Amino acid sequence: MKWKILEKGGFIGSILEAIPLPILVVDEDVRIFWYNQSAAPLLGLEPDLVFLKRGGEVLHCLHAVESTEGCGRTEFCKDCPIRNSVQQSINGQRVVRKQNKMRMVEKDRVVEMNLLVTTAPFAYQDESLVLLILEDISELMELKGIVPICAYCKRIRDDEAFWQSVENYFKVHLNLNFSHGVCPDCAKKLYPDLHE
Repeated sequence: MKWKILEKGGFIGSILEAIPLPILVVDEDVRIFWYNQSAAPLLGLEPDLVFLKRGGEVLHCLHAVESTEGCGRTEFCKDCPIRNSVQQSINGQRVVRKQNKMRMVEKDRVVEMNLLVTTAPFAYQDESLVLLILEDISELMELKGIVPICAYCKRIRDDEAFWQSVENYFKVHLNLNFSHGVCPDCAKKLYPDLHE
C-alpha cells in the first residue's frame, strides 16, 4: 500500500480498524484504496480482489453485475446513492447518514439492503479521496414495517409467537427505554378534578 499512514499498526490505521462500522477509502470513481476489518464481511473478498475495484463491483450491486462495463457505467448509476454521495464529497461537501437502498446479487438472488451512507472528503499525497462509511439498517427497516400488535392489550407478537409489552419489545429490538407520563386526553379522563 502506498500510504504508510493507513498501514496496519499505524496510528490512523489502528483507529479506523477499531471503529465497528464498515469504513472504506475511495476515489472519485468509488475505487477502493483501503478498508477496515468491519468492512471485510460486507465486501466478502480477499484484499487483492478488492483494491482498486469499484464499490458496486465489490458490493455486487445488481446494476454493476448486469453491465459488462461494471460499476458507474450503467444508466442506473447516475442515481446511485453511494456514487452520488462520494461525488458530493469530492466536491468538498460532507454527507451524513443519508438513507438509501441498494439492490445486490447474493448467491444468485437479488437482495435489498437499506444503508445509511456517510462520506467525508480528504486529501492525502495530492489525491482527493473520500472516507465512505456504510451502516446496514435493513433489520431496523424491517422492524419499521408491520409489527403485529394486540388490538386490546397492545402487546406485540415477536417472530417466535411470544407476546410481550411494547416497552420490552423495543428494549430488545432497538435498545430503547421508555419513560412514562399521561397525555392530556387521558389526564382529563383519569383525573377530571385535577385537570380543571
